Amino acid sequence: MTFVQLIDCRTSRFDEMNRLMDSWVEQTKGKRTATHNIIGKDRSDAAHFIEIVEFPSYEEAMRNSNLPETDRIFQEMVALCDEMPTFTDLDVVRDEQLYAATARRFFEALATKGELPPLNDVLVEDYHDHDPSNPQDTIGMDAMRREVGMWRGAFDFSFTVEDQIAQGDRVCTRWSWNATHKGDFLGIPATGKKVSMTGATIHRCTADGKIAEGWWQYDRLGLMSQLGALEDLER
Repeated sequence: MTFVQLIDCRTSRFDEMNRLMDSWVEQTKGKRTATHNIIGKDRSDAAHFIEIVEFPSYEEAMRNSNLPETDRIFQEMVALCDEMPTFTDLDVVRDEQLYAATARRFFEALATKGELPPLNDVLVEDYHDHDPSNPQDTIGMDAMRREVGMWRGAFDFSFTVEDQIAQGDRVCTRWSWNATHKGDFLGIPATGKKVSMTGATIHRCTADGKIAEGWWQYDRLGLMSQLGALEDLER
């Protein structure tokens, strides 16, 4: 179970503490077990800081605490604090990757049966879409709905999310796409063929959790081959 430790402290010497933390990171390289570290400053009290440290488990956190470098740095950190810091140990019982969840909702919305959902709950109004298969980027909600409408008019399809990696305001989703060709697609009449593609999309999200920008990579050439569009070229 993921374990998180909150360290609540007051200091007027944060710059020195920051350098101390850099020193600890360097000294424990290859040995520390922490996977994520965040330090936040209280907006209403410039001397109040909270550090959030994440570990894979409580046991890994204890192994990290037992490092001689950790004990030494802790003593130096206490000396920089205006008062004794307090510690809160937390077992993580729920962990939502909100941006990743938004990306999943986006793919689900694209494949919704019937009328296309508004998309304004997942995309910003001036959403910017980068698709190397298009001569120009798609910019704005209306343009994006037209682009999606073209695909939905040509195929009945679904997405399967295979992997997701979230970092900062970016989410990378590796997906597979399965479809039935039911209508005109780039001049190719409906064939009724079952087709599939794999690809990956990187989304940039805003602070309120909506998607502001997207970059696509997918096997469009493979799709065209499945539709028979390359047969004449191969002869």
